[in-house]
Amino acid sequence: MTACVKPGCAGTYRSDGTCTDCGFRAPGADRPATGNRATRAEARPSGRTSRRSSAGRSTTGGRTGERLVDVPVMAASDPVSAVLADPRVPFERQKCACGTRVGQPRDGEPGFSEGFCPDCGTPFSFSPKLSSGDVVQGRYQVLGPIAFGGLGWIYLARDTNLGDTAAERWVVLKGLIDTNDADAIESAQNEKRFLVQVDHANIVKIHDFAQQPDPGTGLPVGYIVMEYLGGQSLQDIFMRHLDDDGRRAPLPLRLVLAYGLEILDALAYLHAAGLVYCDLKPDNVLHVVQRIKLIDLGAVIRAGAPPRAVYGTPGFQAPELDHEDGAAIPSVASDLYTVGRTLAVLSFPFAGFTRRYRHELPSPDQEPLFRDEDSFYRLLRRATHPDPTRRFSSADEMREQLYGVLREVLSDTDAKGRPSTLFTAERQTFGTAAGAVPVIDGAVDWATVANALPTPLIDLSDPGAAFLARLGPVEPAELIPTLLAIPERSREVLLRLVDAELTAGRPDAARDYLAHAETTVDWRIDWYRGVIALATNKVTTARAAFESVYDELPGELAPKLALAAAAEWDGDDALALALYERVWHTDTGYVSAAFGLARMLGRAGRWTEAVDVLDDVPAALTQYVPAQVAAIRARLEPGQHRRTSVTDAAVRLERLRMDLERQARVSVEVLTAALALVLDGEAGQASGDHRVLGYALDEYHVRLGLEEAYRELAKVTRDRDRRSALVDHANRVRPKTLV
Repeated sequence: MTACVKPGCAGTYRSDGTCTDCGFRAPGADRPATGNRATRAEARPSGRTSRRSSAGRSTTGGRTGERLVDVPVMAASDPVSAVLADPRVPFERQKCACGTRVGQPRDGEPGFSEGFCPDCGTPFSFSPKLSSGDVVQGRYQVLGPIAFGGLGWIYLARDTNLGDTAAERWVVLKGLIDTNDADAIESAQNEKRFLVQVDHANIVKIHDFAQQPDPGTGLPVGYIVMEYLGGQSLQDIFMRHLDDDGRRAPLPLRLVLAYGLEILDALAYLHAAGLVYCDLKPDNVLHVVQRIKLIDLGAVIRAGAPPRAVYGTPGFQAPELDHEDGAAIPSVASDLYTVGRTLAVLSFPFAGFTRRYRHELPSPDQEPLFRDEDSFYRLLRRATHPDPTRRFSSADEMREQLYGVLREVLSDTDAKGRPSTLFTAERQTFGTAAGAVPVIDGAVDWATVANALPTPLIDLSDPGAAFLARLGPVEPAELIPTLLAIPERSREVLLRLVDAELTAGRPDAARDYLAHAETTVDWRIDWYRGVIALATNKVTTARAAFESVYDELPGELAPKLALAAAAEWDGDDALALALYERVWHTDTGYVSAAFGLARMLGRAGRWTEAVDVLDDVPAALTQYVPAQVAAIRARLEPGQHRRTSVTDAAVRLERLRMDLERQARVSVEVLTAALALVLDGEAGQASGDHRVLGYALDEYHVRLGLEEAYRELAKVTRDRDRRSALVDHANRVRPKTLV
């Protein structure tokens, strides 16, 4: 037996090409060299279980994931080449509805595909019911079987009504494996009732439902008629993906997340139509040209209606459904669980996901990807939470957070920031003291952080949202009385009162209003709990609250910024650096993150990197000048090549446009550093070739420049004593003369 090629898997391949351990198929197993990968992927359940009531790659690419990610174009294969020459169901898959294997070879005798179950006596048939040349319902001319799966044979056919001599319309007919299987019959009947109405760009199109008499019994057999699709399943793409060294590797995370966005689009459509997909997995998602398609709709059910059988796949199915008691019903939450598991399987070597990790994820200590991409880990952790009520509430909500995670993953590329749907922008920039003139203190004024952070946007579903929307601009002094006058004392009104009291400097009053709003569990409660903790110097409480918000909203930047500030305040520079870096590299609108990242890098002695961060603050922002002043001061910090850093600081200052006082103050700092450089003998040879703010880099000229800077500063200083002190400084540093 051949060993499984999946990294970390110790299983071997069965005769049908599936692995005994992970359940995945061997690359290219049981497939013609050029076949219809779409239909084969549709029919391949890869370990699907039933519970009763209880391609070619073109040289040009497209973009998906809201046009952020480059993807290859998967060209359609020749439909005719997909027809199987010898269509047979592997004996390992021949099972009666009662679960007993049937038709198995024994004692040297060959197996058989038709007969009766030895346990329950139910007749079975795994033979194709249609042959080449058959015409179903007088319209669909069969070419032959192309695949088999847990719910039926799949046939390629030509639509004789719509095809012509110039172009043929190919369709796929999906029927029943065994017309005596009640579960399969019900599934087909369900498809007949509502699947023809499904119409979405990311879902295979069901055209019709046809019938044809069984050649053996004469009983009618139903067939679903669906569009023919080329391309490759995500499972096929995953199994064939190689790294730069030619070794098998998981798919790039950016591509996995882009696929996830389109999958969630399709599920959002189904959920809005009152349907649950039930059996999402890489086998059931097709990459067709430049689009993702959900296929194999055989497991789709009506939401909330207990079905006679629930179909799912071990390792992907939600834990509440993975039981024989049948107490749980498939739901939006269980569908989103399968999305999380699908993303996990595609993105890292997930060995043991059907056994050891059947209902859990590896920890970041076990999986390097989770250490590098913490937001992705938290997204998966919420999507696959054991408690369905703790998962994302909808496909749209999960999609919004997944998009935010994708932006973070693409942070060093051309992904642009967009306004959050949950938070405002940061209200003020905090931690800019290094760029203040005069410099107050290099540390952060933590008292300002609580009111500087972004604030949650109004939840429009709240009963008080209409009142809040009609408020318009209100003077700060009038805001609290205005809010108290709103007749609907809803949670959103209470949270606006929390925010207003915090702005007014009354955290105790804010805490009282928050207590009244804590009637339901919601990330907004945790957010304001964290902000109040910051305002009252309870940094440990703040960290715990913002961690909780981050868990709930892994794609949002505001919780990361808040947690970074709390971590820095708490002395956890490593976490603060990682979070500031992620926020800043994702969206340069969060200038507080730039200053925070620069501080963390500076504390680590990485001054050049700190300057690079400050240089990235856009010139159009009001904090550009403070960022450049902070960069100048960073260049004057010890531990760098002093002459280069001093001359670079001078060049930066000459480019800035500031008022006379600020210009003079920073000039004093630069020239003071230049004088120390000269006096320490580090100005180098031919120092006259180097200039600082127009002065040659020697003692005489630097002193001359420093004297002039002090006198310029004295001219614009209003305080008489301060002016006198500055003149004294000018006299002390001026060049010595004979007069």
